Amino acid sequence: MKKILALALATVMSASMLVGCGASTDNKTAEGEKRQLVISTWGLSEDILNQDVYAPFEEKYNCDIILETGTTSERYTKLATDPNSKVDLIDLSQAKASEGFEAGLFEKLDYSKIPNSENLIPAAKELIANGQGPAYVINSIGIIYDKEALGFEIKEFADLWKPELVGKVSIPDITSTFGPAVMYMASDYKNTDITTDNGAKAFEALEELKPNIVKTYSKSSDLANMFASGEIAVAVVGDFAIPTIQAAAPQVVYVSPSKGTYANFNTTNINKNSKNKDLAYEFINWRISNELQTKTASSLNEAPTNTTVELNEEQAKDKTYGKIAENAKAIDYTFVNAQLPSWIEQWNRILNS
Repeated sequence: MKKILALALATVMSASMLVGCGASTDNKTAEGEKRQLVISTWGLSEDILNQDVYAPFEEKYNCDIILETGTTSERYTKLATDPNSKVDLIDLSQAKASEGFEAGLFEKLDYSKIPNSENLIPAAKELIANGQGPAYVINSIGIIYDKEALGFEIKEFADLWKPELVGKVSIPDITSTFGPAVMYMASDYKNTDITTDNGAKAFEALEELKPNIVKTYSKSSDLANMFASGEIAVAVVGDFAIPTIQAAAPQVVYVSPSKGTYANFNTTNINKNSKNKDLAYEFINWRISNELQTKTASSLNEAPTNTTVELNEEQAKDKTYGKIAENAKAIDYTFVNAQLPSWIEQWNRILNS
């Protein structure tokens, strides 16, 4: 069982490696070779992914999984510009997945072929309503803060506007994973549906929040240093970054607002030109199964999107799970992607000038 784990290697795979990838009931090529399923992904935690995710599927379906790895942007660009791409499945952030679906790069999925999709959480079901690829991991934004330094509690996103927080707050930049979620959050502060005014009220709220903001950040890992040095006391952050920040600043606490949060998903989509769509459907169904998501919740620290997965208190710690997942709202990235150029310009003028 051999994997190709580099984007550069994936671009020079010989034709002989991928011959006979057409559909077959016995998952073998005409020459008796195993079929190969090419998956474009990030290449993180490779050993665990091989052991828990890929190997069991290869054994059950008598196939070989070939990995093409790299960053979200480079893998997306490669697929988008290569009509002859051999990629069958591609893992992407929610924003890029929506962009690719709108561009016609991905198969519109028939969810009758993915029975485990019936068990997805409500926010994830919103994502698949029009046939987009499903979410297999969920995370969300919350507030992390130094309670000792502040001397009071923060419970909701609206608390970020308190005058006591002047010069103490950091928020994700508009171009980062959770930048659009901050726009939604700011619009909520003004009691406005962001899709009704294209973010006008959100920017009014951000103007009011500006005195409290020390800086915006692009990488959540930067927050660890800012908390450790005392540069900030409060930040809006994705829950996946909690362990890194608390390792550098053990005194900080994380809060998921009781009034609800915003979700971000990792998704998987089928290349519309895939010659192995039947096998790709089977892999998607496996990726969102109870069996696999129960395992990866611990081994990969992935919050499950399958509602039948049951985690204990330790497993659920710092994850978008249970009531948090139930209260997590999905972001409409079809709407966001259309607004983003204008939003970036306004954001930079207000917050980064």
